[in-house]
Amino acid sequence: MNGTSDTDTEMFILPELQLAQFHQRERELIAEAEQYRLLAAARRHRRRRGADADANPEARGRPAGTLAGRGRVAAPAR
Repeated sequence: MNGTSDTDTEMFILPELQLAQFHQRERELIAEAEQYRLLAAARRHRRRRGADADANPEARGRPAGTLAGRGRVAAPAR
C-alpha cells in the first residue's frame, strides 16, 4: 500500500460544472412547483364544478361553456 486512502483521493467538482448542476436542479424544482400549481388549480376547478352541479341538478349532464349546442342541428347533405 502506498498510504493513500479513498478520502485522500476525492475528486473536486469544477466550479462551472457545479454551477451547471445547480441551475439544472433549480429548473427541476421550478418545473415541479409549476406542475403542483397546475394540478392544484385543476382539483379546485373540479371541486367547484362538482359543487355547482350539486347545487343545480338540472345542469348535470349538460355541457358547460359558451359552445353548447342550441337545439337540433341539421343533418349533413349526402
